[in-house]
Amino acid sequence: MFPTRDEAWTLLTEYTTGESLKKHALAVEAALRGYARKLGENEPEWGVVGLIHDFDYERWPDPENHPFRGSEILKERGYPEHIIRAILSHADYSGVSRETPLEHTLFACDEMAGFLTAASLVRPSKSILDLEVRSVKKRMKDKAFARAVSRDDLRRGAEEMKLPLDEHIANVIGFMREQAVILGLQGSF
Repeated sequence: MFPTRDEAWTLLTEYTTGESLKKHALAVEAALRGYARKLGENEPEWGVVGLIHDFDYERWPDPENHPFRGSEILKERGYPEHIIRAILSHADYSGVSRETPLEHTLFACDEMAGFLTAASLVRPSKSILDLEVRSVKKRMKDKAFARAVSRDDLRRGAEEMKLPLDEHIANVIGFMREQAVILGLQGSF
C-alpha cells in the first residue's frame, strides 16, 4: 500500500497541530518533490516522505522517541518499509545509515528548508521570493541566527547529494518559491 498525499496530510494533522511544524513539513515536501522531478524519481512518493518525516515530533520531540514512535505508527498503518527507513535515516542518532537517493535528499532538505524559512522571515519583504544564496551563506556564518540549525548538517546534506552547497541552496530556494503562498513566504510581493 502506498499512501496518497491526502492520507499523508491526514496523518500529519492528526499528530501535529502547530502551524510552524505543518509549514516545515510542507517546505520539506516541496523540496523533495522538486528534487524528485530533477532526478527523475517518484515525485508523489518523495513528497509523502517529506510531508510526514516529522509527523511525530510535536508529541515526542526527544531523541528517545522521534522518529521511532512515528516509525511504529507507520508500520501499524502499513506504510512501505523504504519510506519508514528513509524517515528513520534522517535522524543521525537513529542508527539507520543513509543509502538511497531519497534518504540523502530528505536529510539534505530537512534542515535546509527550516533555515531558508528563517532566512526568509527576517528579510524586510518576509519572503523567499527575493532570498538569494549569498544572503543564506552570510546567515550561515552568523552563529546566533537560527542557532538550533547545525551548519555542519547543512553542508553535509549537500555533500551527501554530491552537490556544491551553493547549488543545493539555490535548488531548495527555487523549490520552495513554487509553494511560497502555501508556506506563508510570499511576503510583501
